[in-house]
Amino acid sequence: MKFYIYNLLSLLSLAFILQSCGEEKAIPADFEITTSAKKNAVKNGDTIKLSLKAKKNITIDSVSYQIDGKTMGTTTTLSNYEIIPTSKKLGHKDLKAIVHTASGPITVNGKLILLHTQAPKIYSYEIVNRFPHQVDSYTQGLEFVGDELYESAGEYGKSKLRKVNYKTGEVLNEVILDNAYFAEGLTVLNDKVYQLTWKENTGFIYNKDTFEKTGTFAYGNSKQGWGLCNDGKNIYKSDGTSKIWTLDAQNLQEQSFIEPTDHTGVKSKFNELEYINGKIYANTYQVTSIAIINPTSGAIEGIVDLRPIVNEVQDGLDKANEVLNGIAYKANEDRLFVTGKHWNTMFEIKIVEK
Repeated sequence: MKFYIYNLLSLLSLAFILQSCGEEKAIPADFEITTSAKKNAVKNGDTIKLSLKAKKNITIDSVSYQIDGKTMGTTTTLSNYEIIPTSKKLGHKDLKAIVHTASGPITVNGKLILLHTQAPKIYSYEIVNRFPHQVDSYTQGLEFVGDELYESAGEYGKSKLRKVNYKTGEVLNEVILDNAYFAEGLTVLNDKVYQLTWKENTGFIYNKDTFEKTGTFAYGNSKQGWGLCNDGKNIYKSDGTSKIWTLDAQNLQEQSFIEPTDHTGVKSKFNELEYINGKIYANTYQVTSIAIINPTSGAIEGIVDLRPIVNEVQDGLDKANEVLNGIAYKANEDRLFVTGKHWNTMFEIKIVEK
């Protein structure tokens, strides 16, 4: 059965790029696809309607729709074709319409955003204890191994790796980085400390006990280094974009990624990371809160509002930059600590649901 495409009832529009395939260049058709999803974003598992139109008349046989390469259905209905997009991972998805014609298929590419099905839970906090924190530390990474606290401090000309007595703030061991490097996040796994640098496309590997540098690693598709954490097997890396990458702990190569997403959209700028009881806890750069992220789907399941805590820090901070940026979980005692860039205090906190 064949039919003609004429003007269709306009819905929310998303422009698509016509890609050439075989003899497709000979077909004079510029396509547009429309979707019933507001801003092209739909909750995972909800139904949306797709429509396809051409700026010029063209005879077609059928249209197939795909999401991330998975066929969602084939139809001869050009208007309001229903699909139910679902995925184990939230965030940006590749949406394709394959237009089948007598001259061959025409592929039209676009995007779809899958949202979390519910709003994140909102949490507050209670301060349990206060501990001294070195104000010369532009904190970028913070992590406990047993009773030992490891810290990565940034800024060009001031970057360092430290082991700290968390009770007193005393520096027990320290490595000063070359002035060309701006240190970022760190994590400790299998007796090795992994430390990122910001724009230098270089990570450093140290012996956990001696701080001897034993290797380096380069980044792949993630061009910057922001935060690191691990689940005991895999390493997770943020890069300032909407992606949190899973790295192979053996060679530090990127294996896959999630995109932290709530019920409204995909989020970005996740800085310091900490893996706690099956979730990734992450602060957003220059936002005084912690997101609780599902490491499998990317769903933002909770937000810890820490805004009042800045009033507990010393006066004179540059509020534009001296922000929350340190999350450390002391797993052997089930205790959570936070601090910030150049803060004079590290806080032990208890998370409470509002």
